Amino acid sequence: MRVSVQWIKCFLFTSEVRFPIVVTLYLLYRIETKLDTMMTSIQTLSEKL
Repeated sequence: MRVSVQWIKCFLFTSEVRFPIVVTLYLLYRIETKLDTMMTSIQTLSEKL
């Protein structure tokens, strides 16, 4: 019985940790694509000037 309770606690802990990690990775990916677009725009602007 104790083993199953430990497994349940372990699963609950990993589910609590997994969600913030996934959200953080998603947001980092989105920021990276926006930064790439911004860098390209800045380079293009400097070439035009």
